Amino acid sequence: MSKQSALLSATSSSLLLEVVDGALVIQHWGAPVHGDLASVQTAIRPSIANSSWDQPQFPGFMRESSRGFLGRPTLSGHRNGKAWSTKFEVTDFHHQGNHVAVTLRDFHAELEVVVAFDLDQYGVLFQRATVKNLADSEYCLNEFIHWLPLPKEATQTLDFAGRWSNERNPQRKEIATGTWVRESREGRSGHNFSIADIALTEQTSFQSGNAWATSIAWSGNSHYLVEKLFDGSQSIGAGELLLPGELILSSGQSYEAPALVSVFSAQGLDGVSAAYHSYLRARDIHPQRPRPLTLNMWEALYFDHNEEKIKALVDVAAEVGIERVVLDDGWFHSRRNDRAGLGDWVIDPAVWPNGLSPIIEYINDKGIEFGLWFEGEMVNPDSDLYRAHPEWILHEADRVPPLWRHQLVLDIGHEGAFNHVLEQTSAVLADHNIAYIKWDHNRVLVDAGHLGAAGVRRQTQAIYRLFAELKKRHTGLEIESCASGGARIDLGVIDLVDRFWTSDNNDALERQTIQRWTAQVIAPELLGTHIGPTHGHQTGRTLELSMRATTALFGHAGIEWDITEATPEERKHLATWAQYYKNNRALLHSGKMVRVDYPEPHAYLHGVVAHDASRAIFAYVQLNPTVSIHPSPLKFPSLDESTNYVIKAVFPAGKPRFMLITPPEWMAGITLSGSALSAIGVTAPILAPANAFLIEISKA
Repeated sequence: MSKQSALLSATSSSLLLEVVDGALVIQHWGAPVHGDLASVQTAIRPSIANSSWDQPQFPGFMRESSRGFLGRPTLSGHRNGKAWSTKFEVTDFHHQGNHVAVTLRDFHAELEVVVAFDLDQYGVLFQRATVKNLADSEYCLNEFIHWLPLPKEATQTLDFAGRWSNERNPQRKEIATGTWVRESREGRSGHNFSIADIALTEQTSFQSGNAWATSIAWSGNSHYLVEKLFDGSQSIGAGELLLPGELILSSGQSYEAPALVSVFSAQGLDGVSAAYHSYLRARDIHPQRPRPLTLNMWEALYFDHNEEKIKALVDVAAEVGIERVVLDDGWFHSRRNDRAGLGDWVIDPAVWPNGLSPIIEYINDKGIEFGLWFEGEMVNPDSDLYRAHPEWILHEADRVPPLWRHQLVLDIGHEGAFNHVLEQTSAVLADHNIAYIKWDHNRVLVDAGHLGAAGVRRQTQAIYRLFAELKKRHTGLEIESCASGGARIDLGVIDLVDRFWTSDNNDALERQTIQRWTAQVIAPELLGTHIGPTHGHQTGRTLELSMRATTALFGHAGIEWDITEATPEERKHLATWAQYYKNNRALLHSGKMVRVDYPEPHAYLHGVVAHDASRAIFAYVQLNPTVSIHPSPLKFPSLDESTNYVIKAVFPAGKPRFMLITPPEWMAGITLSGSALSAIGVTAPILAPANAFLIEISKA
């Protein structure tokens, strides 16, 4: 039999696959390789160690005990206690271009696995797998994990932890012998979901060094894993976390595992981001029109839905240049607080006696789109829906799960509940000119049973199906994924939504870090970034408008603030900032994100550079007080070193608060070469803590 192997190559990375002794083996994932690779297997064949196997073993992609593997396998399950150990053999190997599809079968366990690898032009690797039960009896699948090998120079990992209003905090740690597991059991990806798991070298930074990143494309329970065995081999993996008995395959039935979406970069963490962003932007379904400047009215109204107040907000919104207004929670039946009404998606005549049409017309007449809030996966016990169908909640036995925010989870895996939500929400959309919906998910799933069986997977598939049907019925509808802020931001739901609410925390100082790390995977134009109130509702902190506006600029920008309370000067600054966003969003939403490796911890220097390096917009953000009088210079990578640029400071929403007598002269505008801007830089002004300003760089 001829040798079966495949090399998938992009400019930035390669994947080398080979069939060895019947096993599918990933020989290499990382830096590009070229030339004659016929002897790779010989080159990396290990020694025979003392007190070890008499011959080298090749556990391969399936990582099987039957092939001498002593770590965590790819597939785990059993057939009523039998077929618990597998030995898959490759029966078909198809390679064309940068696509490989491999069929593996275990005729004793009576299982088939079809795995596919695709490497796109940006270096993004997609792994997909399907497990099929070939037997007459049922097979209980406990786990399927996608794994990739890591070289030994990967000595650290970076993942993300968080909570409500403080999502995606980076945690970097050493890879040690054993298995490191990050689980998400919320029934949604979650505030504590690690949007990616990234292996690094000790030297890897934003701008340089090797990084191996993985992201699971799934919105339900999941886990990320890094494993280093006693023999020194190490690997990184991820998969859906299946609850007990959640997946029992009947005869002929298949399980399609969530895809693993991975990137290798030799250009540091920003190289990883550039690949993910390029992939997302190349999708046919990626938002094409300019991202509308959005006013969400939650923090201006809460549950006090007053038509005159809303008109006053809309009047100011039109004045400053808002393009979309979103009416948040509180418009539907009995919803005067968060204790009642969820599940009854009909307009409340007590608040809106004439319905929503008059206020929508008022908004549309000012040239502004209208959006509306839903939370269709939840139900309050105090609702007509729950009184009629208490059995339509996710639950086990005769138990009712504990309340969270006075609500329970509606079992939309139940066709009756699914159709109720679909038809009620669809009717509201059909009767009104609604271009956009904000879809929330405000609690975790516990005791999440569906008709006596674990129901998280079914629930996740149901919300995908519901979003797809709403978009099918209502052409052009855009959906924002919100889950108490940033608890459902992942590559599983991303093809069904057009925007993520990055966090419920609108404090600009906190948002700097939250947005910085959410954009590690998600392109900024898909992330809602709003100017919050002067006095933050989440932290109680008071921040300058210039700081809040600078922070909100780097994403799908908007406002979350009672702007009727803004002073005339603040309204003027909001209008100039809004125009600046509109003038520059084409660059902000298409360019390369750059996070400078600034040498001092008191500040961030980050921005967006055009792909032709003709323009750039950066922000210098003072997080904390400086230790020394004069901070480190501001240096700007990713420019054309041989080109001359004009660099200047701009203040579309007013100047920050300085702590100096005279600012650096360059801020008024000077010309420097790209090499000078990269190697020498410009003097950093001395700012008060929690202040920021913008820097424009353009070809001279």
